[in-house]
Amino acid sequence: MKTAVFAGSFDPITRGHEDIVLKAMPLFDRIVIAIGVNIDKKSAFPLEKRIKWIENTFAEYPKVKVVSYEGLTVDLCKKMGANFIIRGLRNTTDFEYESIIAEANKKLNPEVETIFLLSDPNLRCISSTVVRDLIKNGVDMKNFIPEKSGFYEK
Repeated sequence: MKTAVFAGSFDPITRGHEDIVLKAMPLFDRIVIAIGVNIDKKSAFPLEKRIKWIENTFAEYPKVKVVSYEGLTVDLCKKMGANFIIRGLRNTTDFEYESIIAEANKKLNPEVETIFLLSDPNLRCISSTVVRDLIKNGVDMKNFIPEKSGFYEK
């Protein structure tokens, strides 16, 4: 079974994240969306909500599993039986950063390969950081957060 891990804070999940997962679907038998928990970093949204939003977004896709984890992504890959890490790229800055992380991961676990997928050009302006700022300023999130996520429900 070809398994890939797509790790991030997903604080919150964005349409950019959704786009990358949908692009990865035909490539893998199972995709583990892994929410990294860093106790030194304050999240804008509780872990339980982020898990629910991701589960709602991909409810119709049985090959998607959502987990949370602490520590190194390559360690999670070993635990989940994954030989691939999925990373989305919006621009060359993302590539520079992500390629360094991919090289480090390869040294830590040579059996794990990082797969880079390009974001849809219409979604390249979207990041969780930008979305959090827009939320704080009362912007309608329909263009930024997946409709199926349940984010809009109170």
